[in-house]
Amino acid sequence: MRQGHYSFGPEYGLTPAVKWLLIANGSVFVLQMLGGFEMVMYFGLVPQLIIHKGFIWQFATYMFLHGGIFHILFNMFALWMFGAEIERYWGTREFVKFYFLCGFGAGVLTFLTSLSSLVPTIGASGAIFGILVAFAMMFPDRYIYLYFFFPVKAKYLVAFFVVVEFLTSFQHTSDGIGHFAHLGGMLIGYLYLKFDWRIENFFRKFQQIGSQRKERARQRKEEEKRHLMEEVDRILDKINKQGMRSLTREEKKTLDEASHLLSERKETSNH
Repeated sequence: MRQGHYSFGPEYGLTPAVKWLLIANGSVFVLQMLGGFEMVMYFGLVPQLIIHKGFIWQFATYMFLHGGIFHILFNMFALWMFGAEIERYWGTREFVKFYFLCGFGAGVLTFLTSLSSLVPTIGASGAIFGILVAFAMMFPDRYIYLYFFFPVKAKYLVAFFVVVEFLTSFQHTSDGIGHFAHLGGMLIGYLYLKFDWRIENFFRKFQQIGSQRKERARQRKEEEKRHLMEEVDRILDKINKQGMRSLTREEKKTLDEASHLLSERKETSNH
């Protein structure tokens, strides 16, 4: 992976998913300004409404609402600056999956830590913080310019964010920031890359499991055949010593099974 200094903004312009996420968030923000607080309560993440009203769609819709112009500008700037490069590296489908998984995980952690709350949580920050973690894990030594002047490596910047969010999450502050949402997004982002939850690897693991099952079944079948042939050898020895009349019903059945097995092998070899 290419490291070094990070130029301002993505090197090759907008990518498809980032472009449509920018448009979607901007459009919803305009509608939010027109719809007012009722829209925020209906589509923002409100734990009490999810529990008592069944508003489960809020786990997805809350990340398209924002608390003000600076809130959406910061999130969309980070999405543009870091998301485009990740999408270009992973592909659009994988990036979209990652984005919404981080946002959903952020919503779930917020929900679980504030079950009695009627205060709406809104914003794409959970997904954005997941993107920041992914960027730092993929390009740890890439320099990011704070305020356009101060270079800081991505891994140190994200580590700083993690510490700040962790410490502030357990303080009873009224800053209006969803710190648990940020932590949730970062946690999902970390686990996603740590355990490689990418779609292509997900299907590859299933294929490996299928291959392993087939191999175990083949080995089991071979073992059964081996035991059968050992039993046939014993029965043939008995026939040589005591004659056919000495065979039990089970022993005769075993000889029939062995005969069928040999017939199948001959047919297979002829084909």
